[in-house]
Amino acid sequence: MTTKVGIIGVQGDVSEHETAVREAGEYLGIDVETVVIRSSGVVPDCDVLVLPGGESTTISSLVTEEGIADEILDHVDDRKPMLATCAGLIVSSRDPQDDRVESLGVIDAVVDRNAFGRQKESFEAEIDVKGLDKPFHAVFIRAPAVEEVGEGVEVLAEVNGSVVAVRDGSVVGTSFHPELTGDYRIHRMVLEDQDKTETEND
Repeated sequence: MTTKVGIIGVQGDVSEHETAVREAGEYLGIDVETVVIRSSGVVPDCDVLVLPGGESTTISSLVTEEGIADEILDHVDDRKPMLATCAGLIVSSRDPQDDRVESLGVIDAVVDRNAFGRQKESFEAEIDVKGLDKPFHAVFIRAPAVEEVGEGVEVLAEVNGSVVAVRDGSVVGTSFHPELTGDYRIHRMVLEDQDKTETEND
């Protein structure tokens, strides 16, 4: 059986996520098909979604204008897995603390959009991520941080006391860019979530 992974392709590291998902699927022995989504009508056929980084106000505006936002909400309501990275995390959060961002609200969290400063303050760090067997080399670019999480939201990673990865039900959100380092364990985690969902539905 093929797992169809949709990369929301209105902005951000689309090709990098496609590579990451394919490599993760190959590692796990899962047959993966990727599709880049820029308009409505594709999300309902996807088993897994990825919402990449970019510019959060632009991403939120485009997914709303194109009718993709409502389909993402239905995807999460169906408890299908989604990975949201950097700006994707901002757009997914309940409160991005910026009225220009049309929040999806699929992660019950309050996010500080520029918690780690602007582009020149970008950095890399070895961080421990819950569920991974060894530290993850994380790339932070104009990265947000999670200031508050709601009940039921699991904190997966912190750096210097700031929350940088969370899980809310079927949605994993990261402040960093797991698609940029060649370490695809975060993508594997989300594909494994899909495998569990299939098992539960059998």
